Amino acid sequence: MNITAAEFVMSNSDVKKCPKPDKPEYAFIGRSNVGKSSLINMITNNKNLAKTSSKPGKTQLVNHFLINKEWYLVDLPGYGFAKVAKNTKQRFSRLIFKYIESRPNLVNLFVLVDSRHEPQTKDTEFMEWLGINGIPFSIIFTKADKLTKRKLGESIETYKKVMLESWEEMPPYFISSSSNGLGKDEILNYIEETIKMTRD
Repeated sequence: MNITAAEFVMSNSDVKKCPKPDKPEYAFIGRSNVGKSSLINMITNNKNLAKTSSKPGKTQLVNHFLINKEWYLVDLPGYGFAKVAKNTKQRFSRLIFKYIESRPNLVNLFVLVDSRHEPQTKDTEFMEWLGINGIPFSIIFTKADKLTKRKLGESIETYKKVMLESWEEMPPYFISSSSNGLGKDEILNYIEETIKMTRD
């Protein structure tokens, strides 16, 4: 898939005001320092599409972008390390879960995890909740360029081992780097293939 057009549609704190669910939707979520905005900008060829910040937790709303006039890319609030008030975090959580549970056109949720770290309970519990609720998701291991090839392989294998303690098989996953474009083609091809499946 080649992205030729990526345009901002709207930001919302109320899921009911999100765009009409008439196009396939792909959402991106992860801990607030995982490099989500950089990844979105990388795969859309637009370094200014998603707002990046040196301060984690920049995304505080559900942001919809229309890609190629054909599908929605959704940038969801991060979770984890954002230095925000407790009641704000609770509002984030309600917004995230309400969005995930209520969008009938959500084809896939990309859960971003930092490839440099061991599996985090917050991430694995979130993915377990997705599985229990039948939400289709994939994992994107970010910042792969920060590790040697050997260390990266070891990190992925560790993650697989932990996941397979509670999963019959490893969910689909991608290895990425916003710095060198690693994983871009694989992620976009996956989106293209699953869009075709929704039409069949």
